Amino acid sequence: MIIGKVVGSLFSTRKSEKLIGNKFMIVEPVKGMKTDQEKLVAIDIIGAGIGEYVLIAEGSAARIGCDMPDAPVDAAIVGIIDEGQDGIG
Repeated sequence: MIIGKVVGSLFSTRKSEKLIGNKFMIVEPVKGMKTDQEKLVAIDIIGAGIGEYVLIAEGSAARIGCDMPDAPVDAAIVGIIDEGQDGIG
């Protein structure tokens, strides 16, 4: 999993039928997370808001975590961090 900060949202009127009704957020991984990505787009099934720190699942774990095993999802917000050590949250 990756810890990241929600920095924006996306709106898409045309998308795969399996994604209809879902919200997409732009997430910036926190410094020190093992990822090559500066930002990523994650499906948001829990209602995270801009500025919140979140837990991101990727790949098949993202699809399973949001109960969408056949959807074209590569990253999903699966938790909102209330507080953490190392200055997170």
